[in-house]
Amino acid sequence: MKAKTILPLLITCLIHVSVISECAADAPAKKIRAGMIGLDTSHVTAFTKMLNDPKATGDLADISVVAAYPGGSPDLPASWDRVPGYTDELRGMGVEIVGSIDELLRRVDVVLLTSVDGRPHLAQARPVIAAGKPLFIDKPMAASLADAMEIFRLAKEKGVPCFSSSSLRFGSGFQAARAGKTFGKVRDCTAWGPMHIEPHHPDLFWYGIHGVEILFTIMGPGCEEVTRVAPDKVTGVWKDGRRGTFVAKKGYGAMVEGDSGSGEAGKYEGYSPLVVEMVKFFKTGKPPVSAEETLEIMAFMEAADESKRLDGAPVKIKDVMRRAGEKNALGGK
Repeated sequence: MKAKTILPLLITCLIHVSVISECAADAPAKKIRAGMIGLDTSHVTAFTKMLNDPKATGDLADISVVAAYPGGSPDLPASWDRVPGYTDELRGMGVEIVGSIDELLRRVDVVLLTSVDGRPHLAQARPVIAAGKPLFIDKPMAASLADAMEIFRLAKEKGVPCFSSSSLRFGSGFQAARAGKTFGKVRDCTAWGPMHIEPHHPDLFWYGIHGVEILFTIMGPGCEEVTRVAPDKVTGVWKDGRRGTFVAKKGYGAMVEGDSGSGEAGKYEGYSPLVVEMVKFFKTGKPPVSAEETLEIMAFMEAADESKRLDGAPVKIKDVMRRAGEKNALGGK
């Protein structure tokens, strides 16, 4: 072919490539498809309203809930009785309702495990982790420390990003206290929240988790010993001698003593701060809370129950962690 013929063809090809590149650059990024497991909590509708809001901006505009598996625990009325209503609400919001977790996983990129009952969380998390889908687990992470440890072990083994948290953690006041911006280095903290009891779960796991999460948000990890001095009061001693206490009562908050002042820190700010962190996590694969800190929270709550059984005797966090690890090593027996 002559040069006079080739040159126009090359110019035409270059123009086509340039146009295609510009179109690709201008094309909107593909939204992250999120799926939910467990439609037995008001969290599912609250989260979906934020994630599927057509007016959402920033990171929230990059994700939407597209499918959900109802789940539910027949022996737990607080779970089973809620499933039909929340399922209908999500269907009305354009979310596809599927009949199994496997079916859900074929339709989504990331998963929110929102079952209100912590007992099935390990079984529900297994196929999600096996499929390599980034996973957020709503509170409680599990109904036992051993199950929580196994979930994180499986996620680490598979290289799957995973985290769990109460929405209270991301309140701006609690975060500021943790960072030392409000009272300097924290020496002592008393955090509070309701502690409704569910017989299927250790005392603090069901609802006390919120107040305990506030405590650890402010104090950070490093608790070594737990004493339940009363049914509604649990105190931990940190490795540097600091003390942190959870008290069961109405409302959410914390009183902090630091090396540069003292006072009340933070309040409940709704679900939005958690959802924002969750979306960042799904986009980056970087958990905003470490597995180690979450497991220490679970161990604190389990140690509180053991101290209660021992009439208020102190219980070491390391002993609770060791026994949970041994339980997993024996296959949960």
